[in-house]
Amino acid sequence: MSKLNIGIILGSTRQGRVSPQVGEWVKRVADQRGDANYEIVDIADFKLPLLGEADATEQATAWNTKLASLDGFVFIVSEYNHSITASLKNALDYARDAWNNKAAGIVSYGSVGGARAAEHLRGILGELSVADVRVHPALSLFTDFENGTVFKPADMHLTNVNGMLDQVLAWSGALKTLR
Repeated sequence: MSKLNIGIILGSTRQGRVSPQVGEWVKRVADQRGDANYEIVDIADFKLPLLGEADATEQATAWNTKLASLDGFVFIVSEYNHSITASLKNALDYARDAWNNKAAGIVSYGSVGGARAAEHLRGILGELSVADVRVHPALSLFTDFENGTVFKPADMHLTNVNGMLDQVLAWSGALKTLR
């Protein structure tokens, strides 16, 4: 069986965001495993306008094509006002079938590890027929980021990242049989 394709989705688009640092760290850990094809998928690259505000046929097609090429996901989620970012919610809403019957892991960060954003994302993923996995690396802005801007994760997070990836791969492989 060929390797699964797992997208590491950066869930923030704002200037000065730290999600690229977190995503690159997850990708380095994942690539060392050699068990799947991992790639960073930055929603900022797709330039999706707010849903319904402009003709976004070209952007939506590119976004859905990218999602359809993936077997599973790892969401890098920052917590904004106790929830996910507007840009992530917007990107989730731009697709439907491309999400269905796939698995996802969540790596969150925020003042309480991004836990509230992760919980909101789990509800949305359920509606999109995405099976989210249990293991959830939660990173603290106070202990895993220097001055809130430079990502320096504690070594203890490696166990959770690898556990989450184990579950994402197991579920992604199982759900691939439904698609």
